[in-house]
Amino acid sequence: MEEKENREAAKVYFTDFRCKPDEGPADKLKRLIKAAGMDKIDMDGKFVAIKMHFGELGNMSFLRPNYARAVADAVKALGGKPFLTDCNTLYPGSRKNAIEHLYCAWENGFTPLTVGCPVIIGDGLKGTDDVAVPVRGGEYVKEAKIGRAVMDADVFISLTHFKGHEMTGFGGTIKNIGMGCGSRAGKKEQHSNGKPHIDHAKCRGCRRCMAECANSGLSFDPETRKMSVVTENCVGCGRCVGACNFDAIEFTNDAAIKELNCRMAEYTKAVVDGRPSFHISIVRDVSPTCDCHAGNDTPIIPDVGMFASADPLALDQACADACLKQTPLPNSQLADEMGREGFCDHHDHFDNTNPNTEYKTCLAHAEKIGLGSRTYEIIRVR
Repeated sequence: MEEKENREAAKVYFTDFRCKPDEGPADKLKRLIKAAGMDKIDMDGKFVAIKMHFGELGNMSFLRPNYARAVADAVKALGGKPFLTDCNTLYPGSRKNAIEHLYCAWENGFTPLTVGCPVIIGDGLKGTDDVAVPVRGGEYVKEAKIGRAVMDADVFISLTHFKGHEMTGFGGTIKNIGMGCGSRAGKKEQHSNGKPHIDHAKCRGCRRCMAECANSGLSFDPETRKMSVVTENCVGCGRCVGACNFDAIEFTNDAAIKELNCRMAEYTKAVVDGRPSFHISIVRDVSPTCDCHAGNDTPIIPDVGMFASADPLALDQACADACLKQTPLPNSQLADEMGREGFCDHHDHFDNTNPNTEYKTCLAHAEKIGLGSRTYEIIRVR
């Protein structure tokens, strides 16, 4: 694996999924995070938030609880008091309030027995328990609305399933933290500038998009059998875009996704600024869309490995670069897009998988506001 060389390069630690007969990926993860310096963080007697995604019911590409258990065990060995956390969602599904969110987490295998620590929903019962956190150097957000339990923690750890995403190109560490730690109001603020448009020539009237909208942002005309956007209600979350199988929905404001990316980076800075943090990204089952869906497509590339760093931006950059070096898997969304008539090659697996997405502005803005460095050094852990 190539390295980006710079004397101020951030250190990103990497290990693949090859295992000895007497160990598994969770054992390698423990060795990886120790080599990456997680044990240098003072956790003795401290509350430690481990932010991850528990997966939507029906989805099977989310991280297995074994990875969370490995991190929680490492934290407890350092004297810390870990808990797994995520915040409630804007859209319908299994995670829009704490009760349903907890049942979803338990059904997907995240219980105190399996992961060795409690599961706490960061923004409370209805997604309204948040804290206004200043964003130093923020251009789009001055105060981020972050789940209270996330900010109450003394130490913050992110555990991310690195995958594709139907709106932001890929879902990595910055998305796991920035969007994931925002309360429901915080998520709405990050999505607030963009409104989608529906091409009636392509719309089949299947109403699948309507099932994904939690804000009465779509209406169906029974005479024309076409969908329309109710702009005064739409929050621009983009769930309808991912739900449409006919490419009938797109964002007419080209800046919408770019502004979302910038806000997401600023929310991430609010979460990690001023306290110890550590970040882990697992690059396997790289599905074309988010784990927020009640289902998942096949991976677009082969499994890559596990990465860890104190720098969330360097981690995302390293994971993206590693993915772009992989060969697309046949019979995947990426392969289908590349085989379409008139295909325009963006020379980027994520852009080719979801051509209406864009992720580079997120990384560039994160570096601009001082979240981390896009220049990194890969240190391999065997």
